[in-house]
Amino acid sequence: MLETIAYSILNGVLYGTLLFMMSSGLTLIFGMMGVLNFAHASFYMLGAYFAYTLGQATGFWVALFIAPILVGSVGAIVERYGLRRVHQFGHVPELLFTFGLAYVIEELVALFWGTVPVPYKMPDALNFTAFNLFGLDYSMFKVFILLVAVAMFVGLWVLLKKTRAGLVIQGSLSRPDMVGALGHNVPRVFMLVFAFGCALAGLGGVVGGIQFVTDPGMAFMMGPIVFVVVVLGGLGSVPGALVASLIIGILQTFFLSVNFSLAETIGTLGIEDSGFFGVLWHMEATRIAPVLPFLLLVLTLIFRPRGLFGKREA
Repeated sequence: MLETIAYSILNGVLYGTLLFMMSSGLTLIFGMMGVLNFAHASFYMLGAYFAYTLGQATGFWVALFIAPILVGSVGAIVERYGLRRVHQFGHVPELLFTFGLAYVIEELVALFWGTVPVPYKMPDALNFTAFNLFGLDYSMFKVFILLVAVAMFVGLWVLLKKTRAGLVIQGSLSRPDMVGALGHNVPRVFMLVFAFGCALAGLGGVVGGIQFVTDPGMAFMMGPIVFVVVVLGGLGSVPGALVASLIIGILQTFFLSVNFSLAETIGTLGIEDSGFFGVLWHMEATRIAPVLPFLLLVLTLIFRPRGLFGKREA
């Protein structure tokens, strides 16, 4: 039992860091620009496919740096020639635009790379056991993912809190007229923020595509849960996105790995296995795991709309 719990926590942290790598970009876009980018997970998918294609010619390490840049460039084009024109009409057209964009990207991926998963494998340099825990091997590639996530978090924190660019970005959100009067091109700042957020999602796809699976359905598999992370952590809060990602990752992985029910843990308490509360009381944790993040989303919106670390409500 102890081995299962320890390995569940490790895998939960790994899953949480991958969620953070995806959600950090959306945190910037959604929290600072107010853009409901439903196509954000599609940029995560593009990062995986770009890295797979580039890796065949250049190797994984070059693709690790080039693929996010390419994804960010696509994001800049989308913001400049599409989203910027739609943004002035409000959130509903914006939502519909990004929702349609997600389907367009999915169809383009299926057109160029096919509808079946591609053989995107981890590099040989990271394909070995980093350590052994209770007889279970933990690969070096998983450790590498954790290190990339930590580097991303530190880099984002320094950028937003300790640099002039971070002050301009945050000022463009709250007082765009004042920032423009100081000589900064606010539309360009928004375009760069959107592109940077997409590039972060692309970086998550570079490593996430190896850890999970790289196919045209990967965006819609990960897309909804990213919004859960952003709302739970708080709009615009990078530390909040990290904490929320780890909470969801550990809880969901634990529920999937350790099969239990309230009836087994606490006792039946006279509750029969019939009716709504009876079924819920006797329901196994593996059946609750898929809906757990969205339950947290609902509870957050009811009891703490600004999230764990947010300063304004969702």
